[in-house]
Amino acid sequence: MTQLTPTPQSMHFADALLLSSGKQIAGYDLAYETYGILNADKSNAVLICHALNASHHVAGVYADDDKNVGWWDNMVGPGKPVDTNKFFVIGVNNLGSCFGSTSPAHLDPSTGKPYGSSFPVVTVEDWVNAQERLVTQLGITQLAAVMGGSLGGMQALSWTLQYPDRLRHCVCIASAPNLSAQNIAFNEVARRAITTDLDFYGGDFYAHATVPERGLRLARMVGHITYLSDDAMDEKFGRERIESLAGQAAYGFDEEFQIESYLKHQGKKFASYFDANTYLLITRALDYFDPAKAFAGDLSAALAKAKAKFLVVSFTTDWRFPAERSREIVKALVDNKLCVSYAEINASQGHDAFLLEDERYIHVVRAYFEGVSV
Repeated sequence: MTQLTPTPQSMHFADALLLSSGKQIAGYDLAYETYGILNADKSNAVLICHALNASHHVAGVYADDDKNVGWWDNMVGPGKPVDTNKFFVIGVNNLGSCFGSTSPAHLDPSTGKPYGSSFPVVTVEDWVNAQERLVTQLGITQLAAVMGGSLGGMQALSWTLQYPDRLRHCVCIASAPNLSAQNIAFNEVARRAITTDLDFYGGDFYAHATVPERGLRLARMVGHITYLSDDAMDEKFGRERIESLAGQAAYGFDEEFQIESYLKHQGKKFASYFDANTYLLITRALDYFDPAKAFAGDLSAALAKAKAKFLVVSFTTDWRFPAERSREIVKALVDNKLCVSYAEINASQGHDAFLLEDERYIHVVRAYFEGVSV
């Protein structure tokens, strides 16, 4: 298949964006990439919404960096399930993220210093409003589809409620209508790991030329555990010890098992590229998302305004966003007599399955998009 070579782009918005908190942010930028060609009547656009640590770099590799492969490259591209020979695909980096869009690390024009702790809390709904502005500036009146996995799926779902006439299809993968108490608890532990790091400085660590690396590492370790299933961990690591121990107990507290070494590696890698304030913002946006809250917890009532057709996909070993949460969405859609296709994939990889290659999963998404008219 032809390899995509996208060019990162940025769009500036001078008008202030009013946020759910009542605060606003002005003079912000959104980083984005596009793949494929927008057709004459601009009816073939697909918006991809990203999850926690992803970005606008959805697919392909850069001309000057063939190691940086898009996070959903197995899903988007020529001849792939979201076929860029047919669709014009847009990837947007969310406001507050650390991959090019205006974030806590950027300079606040009113002070000339990094926003840091003063950067306002953002929600899924705020992100969707910002995405809608970008889509409008691209001259697109109605999207063929909005698609996302995990937190991205929440954004796709929110599009159908905030802008029901602006999309024809919603593809919601490995997601949920809100977070469980257990999920909020995991997010809180990760945030405390960051905020109690002595190098965090209340979120203003940029001015101190430090990085709360220890906190970020711990946060990622906690989060990463929730992305994998017990089966996946057991198959990959089991109870094996690291090679230097030759299978023997060290009777100490340094990493000894392979799973410990793996988590340490993931934490270290994450802390080398991700921003601590961004982690706080994104996990809190996850916590707040709950479209049924305004309807006394009635998800069917919340989804009554949706008009799109839906594909909902879940994975059997995903305990972070378990299949029953996707079934809640499906039931609410059926209650409203909306057109919905549902696939529950028997996969062993846990929550991460939505990013991986699985023939059944890939086939479901491909078949659905083959039926999306442009």
